[in-house]
Amino acid sequence: MLSKVLYVDLTEKRYWVEERPELFEKYIGGIGVAIKLLHEEAPKGVDPLSPENPLIFVTGPLNGLLPVMSKAVLVFKSPLNNALGESHAGGRFGVAMAWAGYGAIVIRGASETPVYLAIHGDRVKIKDARALWGTSTQACGRVLREIEPGSGIRSIIRIGPAGENLVKYANINVDSFRHFGRLGTGAVMGSKKLKAIVISGLMRGKLPNNVRGEYYKLFKEIYESIINTDAMKKYHDLGTPQNVLPLNAIRGLPTRNLRESTFEHADKISGEYFAEKLLVKKSACLSCPIGCIHVAILRQPLPGYDYETMFVSYDYEPIFALGSLLGIGSAEGVLAVIEASERLGLDAMYAGVSLAWATEAFERGLIPEEDTLGIKFSWGDVDNYVRALELIAKKKGKLYSLLAEGLQKAIEEYGGKEFALIFGGNGMPGYHNGIATHLGYLIGARHSHLDNAGYSYDQKLLKSGERPPVERIVDDLIEEEAWRCITNSLVMCLFARKIYTKDKVLEALRLIGYKFESTDDLMKLGYEIFKMRWEYNIREGVRRKDLMPPERIFETESSLGVISKEELMKGLNYFFERMGIPE
Repeated sequence: MLSKVLYVDLTEKRYWVEERPELFEKYIGGIGVAIKLLHEEAPKGVDPLSPENPLIFVTGPLNGLLPVMSKAVLVFKSPLNNALGESHAGGRFGVAMAWAGYGAIVIRGASETPVYLAIHGDRVKIKDARALWGTSTQACGRVLREIEPGSGIRSIIRIGPAGENLVKYANINVDSFRHFGRLGTGAVMGSKKLKAIVISGLMRGKLPNNVRGEYYKLFKEIYESIINTDAMKKYHDLGTPQNVLPLNAIRGLPTRNLRESTFEHADKISGEYFAEKLLVKKSACLSCPIGCIHVAILRQPLPGYDYETMFVSYDYEPIFALGSLLGIGSAEGVLAVIEASERLGLDAMYAGVSLAWATEAFERGLIPEEDTLGIKFSWGDVDNYVRALELIAKKKGKLYSLLAEGLQKAIEEYGGKEFALIFGGNGMPGYHNGIATHLGYLIGARHSHLDNAGYSYDQKLLKSGERPPVERIVDDLIEEEAWRCITNSLVMCLFARKIYTKDKVLEALRLIGYKFESTDDLMKLGYEIFKMRWEYNIREGVRRKDLMPPERIFETESSLGVISKEELMKGLNYFFERMGIPE
């Protein structure tokens, strides 16, 4: 059982290691341990961009042992909504962290000058990063790969200019093609003057002889379920972009700031189109045989007859946010905006929601032309959207400085709250399927579509024709999120949630020494973690008014028809009462 916590104080330029077996025995790892550490480490009411706001990385007990157990979780207080910041990333970071010997890493304080953190097993150094400050995420990664080779499994995470400039939806790039995204991870890292973390480790100790036979049997069973059945096939073949056409067909694809729920050019930004025309390779997170990371080629013209060739990963969420939501109807155009977001280190989903709001606000005459620095926002204008992202990342001018603070600041200046697609302060994910979808965003601790899969719940209702009472929908979403608190304590890739059933998770945990007697015990812990997440939010001042839905969702037809505001508010109020969220 991994129980070491590495503490790093960037202010004092020192580190130490503590054994915390009680944390990992009770809360497993991942989000369970992370949220407990956040309660310990973050003072009540802490400024999210102050040195006292910690960055807490936690891995899971099965990372590197079983297939698709490959992620790590990061928690902090979010500068975007002043509540729980929670983000999950694949790549190599989680396994590298586990093999370096750490169950958790807690980063405190802030450096006066730019630094990066090099963790190679038990060798930890805080190094000068002044020469890296100002570089793109790609350039930073290239340099660190040369100067920090490491042994065994190595991972490099880094921020771009957006994080350095404290854009409140900056993200952290992980191993080039993955991210700690959402809720301002990169801004918190930038506030600490921490440009990057390099971590490497050799494979940890072997399993005891008495469980090796059971381990190999379980490993083979899960591995064969992944590669020899259709359970994971879609993720390998087209990846998450396969969602574009099905969602468009059921009126669930947010388009032009959700003024519409279908896109007439969906076929040109679909997973099928990308795969046939632009796909150059597939990649996988460490310890995962699926290969869901799809990478496309983007050729940008230079003066004369030269071209710059770039490799850009694409997934459904960036395609929606920087494609249909902005009315961009070409795959090449979508890739160009994704590339800018990646280079600058911006969360693609919130960036898309910001640009969509700005386009509609400009159309309505709410934003004067003198504030746009020459940009005339219009749907589908790729070049201007790229320019706008660069201005946001650098906080140039009044409009873009406000947008860098999050949409709430821009709304206070220009208006347009009713069509700002924000939920609990976070930008809307790419689904407009029905009432469960939007309730799911609002009641999810991080306001993500992956918190409780409300979007999937609506899709099932569409097929079955059932229309349950809204209170039952809320209860079902909470139950699903409680279970995901367990899978996210393992920090398991949620793509494998149908393979890792409750019984399989129980079997795997017992194999490595956990004493859970039944799946009911797991669910009890899941509900406890879910409650702890919301207790943190309430402690930090989240109130019912902060969780109101945008009006736009009631105006545009969803997969299940027009959403009733009365019904949604009934479900939301039921949730408020159940969780004890104050007025």
